[in-house]
Amino acid sequence: MTPSPQPRRLLRATGALVPLALLVACGGKPAGAAADGPPTTARFSENGVTVALSVSDWQPSKRTGTLTAVFAPEAAGFHLYSTALPPTGIEGVGRPTAVAVTGTLAADGPLTAAQPVRPIRVPGVDSPVPVYPDGPVTTTLPVRASGSGDGSGDGATVLIGYASCSTRDGCTIPVSDHPVRLRVTDGVPAFVTPCPRPPPERASKVSACRASWSWKTTPASVSH
Repeated sequence: MTPSPQPRRLLRATGALVPLALLVACGGKPAGAAADGPPTTARFSENGVTVALSVSDWQPSKRTGTLTAVFAPEAAGFHLYSTALPPTGIEGVGRPTAVAVTGTLAADGPLTAAQPVRPIRVPGVDSPVPVYPDGPVTTTLPVRASGSGDGSGDGATVLIGYASCSTRDGCTIPVSDHPVRLRVTDGVPAFVTPCPRPPPERASKVSACRASWSWKTTPASVSH
């Protein structure tokens, strides 16, 4: 069974596949570093995928580094779509795996993925749809900081997008431009730890939560 090409079918997902967004460790420490990867400095889960972000190989003199985003479907058998997919997919099928930066960080090269792309055929769609193999996908984006780096600017925002799909269980609702904040202070990028996104019935309390935010940050790794 392959995913239906109808957009409304693509957007359908069960409650198990579409949990509310949850940012981990509000005001606390991030998850520990993976044994074979860069240290995790920010993490969130939304619509069946957990995304771990880090900045590594930071060179203060050049103000450059590498932003890594690991997209991990939370259920077996789910794949993500190519970074080269058009923003609205191919004939409405799929959404690109996307990492962009705004503010005091800018892309210093193209977004690349460690996993190979494989084409799949979807009934009713003329062109093949490029996807990654089932499971996690690691992307890297070279970045460069602008401004004085003294923390006096507005900081930067990482914008994350993706959609996951399974040939057996269907597809989750796509995520578009999910923001993750960071700042470059004393020449080193650091992620800002916000409060978790509240459920709809508690949305009125978000202002109180935001009032308690502090600039608690987790510095990125630095190359000397």
